[in-house]
Order: sequence, then structure tokens, then C-alpha cells
Amino acid sequence: MSAMATESTSSPEPAASAGSRNVRNGGRSLPGPTFLRVLNSEVIKFRTLLSTLILLASTVVVMVGFGALSAWGTGQFADAATRDPQAAARMASQGGDLAVGVPTSGIAFAQLILGSLGVLLMSSEFTTGMARSTFAAVPRRLPAFAAKLVVVMVTSFVVTAVSTWMAALVAVPILDNYGLTLDPGSSQSVKLLLVNSIYVAAVAAIGMALGTLIRNSAGGIMSLVGIFFVAPIAFQLIPGDFFKEARKYLPGNTVEPLTAAQHVPDTLEAWQAALVLGGWVVIPVVLAAVLLKRRDV
Repeated sequence: MSAMATESTSSPEPAASAGSRNVRNGGRSLPGPTFLRVLNSEVIKFRTLLSTLILLASTVVVMVGFGALSAWGTGQFADAATRDPQAAARMASQGGDLAVGVPTSGIAFAQLILGSLGVLLMSSEFTTGMARSTFAAVPRRLPAFAAKLVVVMVTSFVVTAVSTWMAALVAVPILDNYGLTLDPGSSQSVKLLLVNSIYVAAVAAIGMALGTLIRNSAGGIMSLVGIFFVAPIAFQLIPGDFFKEARKYLPGNTVEPLTAAQHVPDTLEAWQAALVLGGWVVIPVVLAAVLLKRRDV
């Protein structure tokens, strides 16, 4: 009798424990936060922040503005070069190649803006204390991290691609005034658009990883500037074969090998540049994910 009594009193415990792990509404179990729900919440959070919209609009303005300015400068250069008979022959044969890079002339600034956006997307969670609410809703943390990564990379790719296309449309009539031709639908133009858009998305991912690792907006942005702006200059100024060779492996120097019509001397091969850029993305992102999982909020 005592054994039966013990069994009867202990049997409701597993049901109560299971019930405590589920959220119930009217006797029905509600599913936990799936990745799609986490992704949707991050999209809502992303598009409702005024600072995000300002940075995205700034990217478009910078890309289009530099495209127009570069078209004017390229036209002026071409006009001056045609006064030299030898230069005129060269310009006639490569005029289209001279103009094809005009729409992407603002990429250096776009990568800084969208890379900073990636930093702020994660660092602001810690500086404002929002991380506690985010990770209380998503205790495993990694789905929230992955959702933010998807949002910032896809947004950066789309904004860069659209901005490049708009810059090309603005540059076409300016270049026409100087006798230069730019075809936004050519294979080389499309290649430049896609590669540069992927590159900026990669920079945004690196920025988000830095924001996760450092947990400070100023520190993350300064680290981003150091990697993409300070290090290339420093490696160029410091004498020695080591720094000359190491400069090739900086992420900012992987774009030229990927977009060049043919291999440029003293640069990586296209497949090598792709691997280097991928490494610069994967290693910080994986490290950030691991530390995010282990460190306290």
C-alpha cells in the first residue's frame, strides 16, 4: 500500500515539469521562438530604428554622389588625355574600360557606413541593456545572432547593389558628354555590381562580429577603420617584403583581384582572394558566436 501511495503521489510530477517548460493558452501548447519568428522580430527591430534608416540613406547618397563626381572627373581626364595624339589612341581603345568602374567609386565609403551599421546592430544591444531582453526571449542566443547576421548582410547587399545601379544611371549622361560609354548591363558592369555588393555585405558581417566581440560601438567602429583603412596604409609605408606580401591578405585588397578583367600583377589570384575574404568573415563570426554563447550578457 505504501509503494502504491508513493507512486500515486509522484506520478503528477513529470506532467507538472513538462507543463512548466511549455507556454499554454486554453490548454494548447504554444511553440517556442522558431528561427523565422526570431528573424521577423529582428527585421522589425532593424527597420524601425531611425539611425538604421539614416545610415542606409547615407549609403545611397554617398554612392550616387561619388558616382556622379567620378564620372565628371573621369570625363575631365579623358578630355585632357585626348589632346595628346598617343593618349588619344589609347583612350579610343579602352574608353569603356575607363568608365566601367565609375558606379562603384564610392564603395570605400559605403563599406565604412554599412560596416559601422553592422557594429552598431550588435554593440547597441549591450550598451543599452537590450541584450538582456533579447536573450531572455531567445535563451540559446545563436538564433538571434544568426538572424541579425542575415538581416545586416542581406540589407547591405541590396542597398549596395541598388546604389551602384543608381550611380550608373546618373553617370551615363555625364560620361556621354565626354564621349565615354558606360553600359550598366554589360557583363563587366554586372560583375562589378555583384562582387562589390557581396564585398560590402562581408564587411557588414565583419563589423557585426567586432561589435559582438568588443561590445562597444566606438571600439568596434575604430577596429573596423583600423582593418580597412589604417592597416593598408601602414603596411604600404612600412618597408620590408613581409608587409608588402601581408598587405595582399588584408580584406580591403581582395576586391581588385575579384573584379579585374585579367590578373593584376602583385595581387592574389581571384580564387585566393575569395578564400581570404571568406576567411576574414568566417573566423570573426564563428569566434563571436562562440564567445556570445559563453560570456555573460
